[in-house]
Amino acid sequence: MKTKNDNNIIEVFAGTSLDAAIVNSLLEDSDIKTFLKDEFMGSIAPWQVSAGGAGAVKIIINSKDYDKAKLIIEKYEESRK
Repeated sequence: MKTKNDNNIIEVFAGTSLDAAIVNSLLEDSDIKTFLKDEFMGSIAPWQVSAGGAGAVKIIINSKDYDKAKLIIEKYEESRK
């Protein structure tokens, strides 16, 4: 199991390009620096992007922001139900 320290980057979200854009915006609004991985695949071929699966757009953050990001993402996912 990885330990959290200030020098690690971690994936906190994977989903469609639309969901990733919304979550990314929420994280950035909370002063969490993000990096989108595979975002162009989600734009070029969105029909091949499955939420959280192969081809999904991923959000990467610094591990020190994990706890804060986790709460934001959980709140977003709960609002979608």
